Amino acid sequence: MQAARGNLASIYAEAERALAQRHYRRAHELCIRALEAEPSFAGAYFLLGVLAGDHGNVAKALELMDRAIGIEPDVSRYHAHRGRYLLALARIRDAYEAVMRAQALGPTDALTFDTIGVVLSRVGAHEEAVAPFMSAVQRSPGNASYQYNLGASLQFVGDFAGAERAFRAALAADPGAYRAWSSLAQLRRAPFSADDVAALERALAASDDPDAELHLCHALAKHAEDQDDYARAFAYLERGKAKKRAALDYSFAADAALFDAALRAADAPAGGGYASAEPIFVVGMPRTGTTLVERMLSSHPDVFSAGELMNFGLAVKRMAGTPSNRVLDEATLAAAAGLDHAELGKRYVESTRPRTGNTPRFIDKLPLNFFYVDLIRRALPAAKIICVRRDPLDTCLSNYRQLFSTAFSHYDYAYDLLDTGRFYLAFDALASEWARRHAGTSYTEVRYEDLVEHTEREARRLVAFCGLAWTPACLQFQSNTAPVATASSVQVRQPIYRTAVGRWRKYAAHLEPLRALLETAGSGRAPSAV
Repeated sequence: MQAARGNLASIYAEAERALAQRHYRRAHELCIRALEAEPSFAGAYFLLGVLAGDHGNVAKALELMDRAIGIEPDVSRYHAHRGRYLLALARIRDAYEAVMRAQALGPTDALTFDTIGVVLSRVGAHEEAVAPFMSAVQRSPGNASYQYNLGASLQFVGDFAGAERAFRAALAADPGAYRAWSSLAQLRRAPFSADDVAALERALAASDDPDAELHLCHALAKHAEDQDDYARAFAYLERGKAKKRAALDYSFAADAALFDAALRAADAPAGGGYASAEPIFVVGMPRTGTTLVERMLSSHPDVFSAGELMNFGLAVKRMAGTPSNRVLDEATLAAAAGLDHAELGKRYVESTRPRTGNTPRFIDKLPLNFFYVDLIRRALPAAKIICVRRDPLDTCLSNYRQLFSTAFSHYDYAYDLLDTGRFYLAFDALASEWARRHAGTSYTEVRYEDLVEHTEREARRLVAFCGLAWTPACLQFQSNTAPVATASSVQVRQPIYRTAVGRWRKYAAHLEPLRALLETAGSGRAPSAV
C-alpha cells in the first residue's frame, strides 16, 4: 500500500512538472495513468481541471475541480482554482465565496495565494487581495507576474510607494514585463530617469508585439506629457495605438449598432421592477469624472463603493439566453425588452452579495452601464442613476490617451482618434435621449466642469438626489480609503484640481481632424472654442 501511494505521488509530481512546462499531452497521460491505478485520486482530477482550463474549456475545468473537491474537500488550491473558473464563467458571487473558502483552508504555495488574489481583485475586493498577493511574493519573489499583481493591488489601495517597488521588482525579474512600465508611468509625475527612458526606447525598438508596443508607447507618452512635450507625447500615442488598431477586427459600425439597439429596446412596454433602493449607478464615457463622483458619494457613511461591476449586464445576458459569447450585443439588448424586469432587478442585487448589503446604499460605477439606463430604470425603479458628462474634446482626448484593458473589446474604439470621436457622438445622442425620457425621475446628469468649479454645490445636489443626509465628508473625498481600481486611482487621492479642464488645448494642433468630425456631426454639445 505504501509503495502504491509513493508511486502515485511520483506520477503526480511528474504530471505537475509536465503541466508547468506546457507538455500537455504528457501531463494528460500521467493523470490518466494515476486514475487507472486509483480512481479516487483527487490530485489527478485537479491537474486535469487545470489542463482543461488552460485549453479554454472552462466548464470542464470546473467540473473536474468539483470532482477533486468531492474527494478531498479541504485542499486550498482546489478551491482557489475553482474560484478562478467560476470567475471565467462570470459567476462572480460564487467565485468570491470559493476563494474565501480557499483562504480559510490555509494555503501554503505561491500560486494558490496569487490565484486567490487575482480572483479577489477581479471581483472588486481589492483590499482583501493585498494579503494573498504579498504572500505569493514572499514565497516566490523572483516571479514577475506575482510582483506585478501585487503592484497593481497596492496601487488600487493607495500605497503608491509599495506599488512602485513591486513594479520595479517585476521588471528586475523580467525586463520584458512591459505592463509594469505603463503602470509605473501612472504613479507620479515624470516618473522615469534617463536610464529608464533609454531602457524603454530599447525595448520599443526591439519589440514586434502590438501589446508590448502599446504599453511601452503609453509609458513614454505619459513621461513626455509630464515634461510638457505634447507633440512627442501624441506621437508616441499614435505609434502605439496604430499597430494595435491594425491587429484588431474593429469597425465603429458594430458599436453604432449597439447604440441603436439600446434605443430600440427602450421603446418596449415597461413592466414592474424590483423594489430596492440600494444601487446607485454612476455611468458615462470613461475618463469623464465618474470616479470623482463615486469617491464623493462613497465618502458618505451610508454608501459602499462596489467598484465597476459587470453584474447588471451579466444578469441581462443570462436571462436573455442569447447564444453569443459577448455579454453586450444587439441580440441581448433586443431580448432584454421582454424580460421579467422585477426578476432582473432582484438577480442583480443578489449577485452583488455578500460584499454589498452592509450599508443602505452601494455604488456600481461601470461607465458602460449607460447602454442599460432604460433597462435599469425598469428593473430597479428606485435605484439612482447619475450620468457624468464632459467637454467633447476633453472627453475624446482623455479616452484616446488612456490605456484601457486590451482584453475588454468594448474599448476598442480608443485605438483611433476619429473612432473615439464617433463613439462620443453616439454616446452624446444616447445620453441626451435618456435625459429627455427620464428627466425628473431617479436619473440625473452632472458635468465634470461643474464638479470642479462648483464642488460643494454639486456634491450637495448629488447627495440629496441619492436621498442621503449631507455630510462634509463628501468634500474630503481625497481622504477616502476605499480602493480605486480605475485609471484615476492616483488623481482621486488628491484634492480637487482644475488642470484637466481644457487639457485638449495642449494638443489642439493634433486634434483638428477630431474637431472637424464633431463640428460636422453637429453634436448636442459643440466643441469648446480655442
